[in-house]
Amino acid sequence: MKLTIERSALLKALSHVQSVVEKRNTIPILSNVQIEAADGQLTLTATDLDLAIVEHTGADIAQDGATTVPAHTLHDIVRKLPDGAQVGLSLNDRTLTLNAGRSRFTLACLPREDFPVMSAGELPHRFTLPATQMKRLIDKTRFAISTEETRYYLNGIYLHVAEGEKGSTLRAVATDGHRLAQVEVALPDGAAGMPGIIIPRKTVQEIRKHLDEFEGEIGIELSDTKILFRFAHAVVTSKLIDGTFPDYSRVIPEGNDRLLKISCEEFSEAVDRVSTISSDKSRSVKLALETDKIMLSVTSPENGTATEELAADYGAEAMEIGFNSRYLLDILDQVEGDEVEARLADSASPTVMRDGADESALYVLMPMRV
Repeated sequence: MKLTIERSALLKALSHVQSVVEKRNTIPILSNVQIEAADGQLTLTATDLDLAIVEHTGADIAQDGATTVPAHTLHDIVRKLPDGAQVGLSLNDRTLTLNAGRSRFTLACLPREDFPVMSAGELPHRFTLPATQMKRLIDKTRFAISTEETRYYLNGIYLHVAEGEKGSTLRAVATDGHRLAQVEVALPDGAAGMPGIIIPRKTVQEIRKHLDEFEGEIGIELSDTKILFRFAHAVVTSKLIDGTFPDYSRVIPEGNDRLLKISCEEFSEAVDRVSTISSDKSRSVKLALETDKIMLSVTSPENGTATEELAADYGAEAMEIGFNSRYLLDILDQVEGDEVEARLADSASPTVMRDGADESALYVLMPMRV
């Protein structure tokens, strides 16, 4: 194998694939990235056995060939090379030599035959989704993905077809038991018969990185156990979480009759300010609602107290409720309109929050005792 490639092209492809590789691996080959030169392009493949990324990039191929080298080491070397450098890669027996300007590196290789191939299998459900819509489904929900490994079925985004007043939609839901995020987009052609699937947190993170640099349609293929995302120069294949997502509709309250409307920016900044005084992990903030105003307060035994009053549109009877300020801010960060709407019942019941400018997104936040 012998080839020449521009540093920026190699770095871009490597940065996508190396993030799949775990820092510590008990199986040495999983620390490596597979490099294959053929048909005028360089193909990089990385996997952790649950998730695989194959990325293609143009290169000047003098001799075809393939091998595997340590992913993080190669990425660090290329990252530290000067901008605009031409990188030469050549394979000699079991070592890969990298030349760039006056720099020369020799890396130990492992045989390509030992590299695991993750087969997608039969993927009967196929559709395309604009990158902007995929980005929206991820960004509006991923903050609520659970990190508790014991409730593994909550460690991802639940993607499924939902029936509503406006017909069928493609809906994404994530929850960690403290808050829930739900957003939907128009149902793409071909998605009608798809099963409800749970896309793992790590896969969601990798897909989101690709979306930053991609515009256009993403090809999505899936079965009950696997999903494949097809970009212009990359293919991401992932196992799905083997579990049943809970019936989340039961935690979305229907009868919350106290409506609060408030400027999202002012509310967010005020919550952030008063929670500075809080020292405990929960960072609880108390909201006292009265006619057309809201009082935020935080009390910390070590640091003191903080209060702030805000004007708001509220006409129901006075009430107090407490929230985790971090969770509240996470939801407010997703609101794109000027105003956020909150529907409350009482201090012990979940609150429903919506973006005043976006009906397709809904958030549920559990209260705290303060």
